[in-house]
Amino acid sequence: MLVLIREMNKLKIILLVTIVFLSCRNENDTTKMQFLTDKIPNNIPFEFKQDVVPENKLIHKGIFSPNLKEYYYTISDTNFKKFDVFVIKKDNGNWTEPKKVFFNSKYNEHGMSFSPDGNSIYFSSTRPTNVKGTLETWHIWKSDNVNGEWKEPVFVDIPNLRDKLVSHPTITNSGTLYFHTSNIDYSEMDIYHSKKVNGKFENAEKTSISMNSKTGKCTPYVSPNEDYLIFASIGNQLDLMISFSDGRGGWINTKKLNNKINNIGQGNPYVTPDNKFLFYTTGEHLEKNWRVNWVDIESELKNN
Repeated sequence: MLVLIREMNKLKIILLVTIVFLSCRNENDTTKMQFLTDKIPNNIPFEFKQDVVPENKLIHKGIFSPNLKEYYYTISDTNFKKFDVFVIKKDNGNWTEPKKVFFNSKYNEHGMSFSPDGNSIYFSSTRPTNVKGTLETWHIWKSDNVNGEWKEPVFVDIPNLRDKLVSHPTITNSGTLYFHTSNIDYSEMDIYHSKKVNGKFENAEKTSISMNSKTGKCTPYVSPNEDYLIFASIGNQLDLMISFSDGRGGWINTKKLNNKINNIGQGNPYVTPDNKFLFYTTGEHLEKNWRVNWVDIESELKNN
């Protein structure tokens, strides 16, 4: 009888291991299909779609539409004189050829992000605002998707920042817009936020992020529920940091992301809607060997 019980327990263990294995394999296969790739990362980052970067050009940011059917990315020349946003789309299990996005113009476009529901896209642009008192520099614009059609972009006017550089917007479920802002010469760069009230964004406030040292901050990504914030701290190089909401509008328990992610300068974070993969730009500034990496981020999202 004891021998029979032992054999049954062995079979249960084998069956459980098999189920777990098949479940993981199915999940991996699904993820490969979602991103049309043969390989998905664990906690070791590697490049995503570097083949979309033309020769003698730099990639600055990569994001997906919320339904993961489109991949948007910013390309510039090596002198940082012209920034354009391109898109590739899924078509019968393949990526289409890159095309400039509908909002791209003769001016510079960068720092794009979708609203969580996918019905709006926010981006940074140097196009003229035609608003008195607004400097000619980077400002935030947005376009809404109405009945499947993207409308003409409109200027996002944040009244107390008209004389500042404003860039890299990210918006939450509550309608709060986060971004970085600085003087026109890029000095005093930090993360700010503005709340939308009665269809208009209010004066921006500096985002309170608890850190051990005073440092500039840029390129924020905020989760739709505003439970965590990932951004680049500005020092000798850019380092990706994560901070967690204190539930009262502040951000605490700030920590540097692990050394597998932070190694030679990082920025432009974006996290997939399932909170699983982090996409970010990395590379040495002088060498200009920039690329978009992706990595499993789940372990870093734990608030210690």
